[in-house]
Amino acid sequence: MAVEIRPVGADERAAWEPLWAGYLTFYKSTLPPGTDDVTWARFHDPAEPMYLLGAYVDGKLTGIVQFLYHRSSWTVGNYCYLQDLFVDNSARGLGLGRKLIEAVYERAKADGCSRVHWLTQPGNTTARLLYDRIADDSGFMQYRKVL
Repeated sequence: MAVEIRPVGADERAAWEPLWAGYLTFYKSTLPPGTDDVTWARFHDPAEPMYLLGAYVDGKLTGIVQFLYHRSSWTVGNYCYLQDLFVDNSARGLGLGRKLIEAVYERAKADGCSRVHWLTQPGNTTARLLYDRIADDSGFMQYRKVL
């Protein structure tokens, strides 16, 4: 089994879409029409601070991590927000989630970010087993107001 972590190419949208749909289904979410198109375009626009890496097993895209850089009033450099992480059920248990997160760590560090952070739901216990091994729980709770 050969595993490669690399940027998902602009010509690979058809391979990305089922993984993105799987992620949205996992979180019982839907997006307004056109959002996927804008998101995909942002990943491939050099002026946008949004990125997409894929985990390829024997050449097949089986996992994705989507992340972005943002300013902070706490540091001169950017922070990296790991927004979305998903691995297809057929590839669970292969360590792809960890490899994708570590690839984000490497990329963010190389780009001068001082922190990588993300959110998950308390009931996402399988993922949290990994997160607890490779990152620190900040102890913060998220509040939001949808506008």
